[in-house]
Amino acid sequence: MTVTLFHNPKCGTSRNALALLRDRGVEPAVVEYLKTGWDRATVERLASRSGLGLAGLLRRKEADAQALLDAQADDATIMAAVLAKPVLIERPIIETDRGVAIGRPVERVLDVL
Repeated sequence: MTVTLFHNPKCGTSRNALALLRDRGVEPAVVEYLKTGWDRATVERLASRSGLGLAGLLRRKEADAQALLDAQADDATIMAAVLAKPVLIERPIIETDRGVAIGRPVERVLDVL
């Protein structure tokens, strides 16, 4: 099974998710999205496969993300924002053949293994 973790190494929850996966014998492909940025196809795929939609991927602790939610921004506006500012997407996100989950709480990453 292919396992990808969209990861921010400065985030404790993201580090804990990576450690949990490794403790379970899973070595994921790690994408440090703050370095690589997001591309439209990946964001659309994660939003769709998670069942959360674009708004559901937003990191509510980020003021700009919360402002988008408060304004009930449309998908085009949200997409433009996350492509310009990758930190607006929640972390960590795990993607496998079984689906996509946001690792909050961290144990949620196990849901798609």
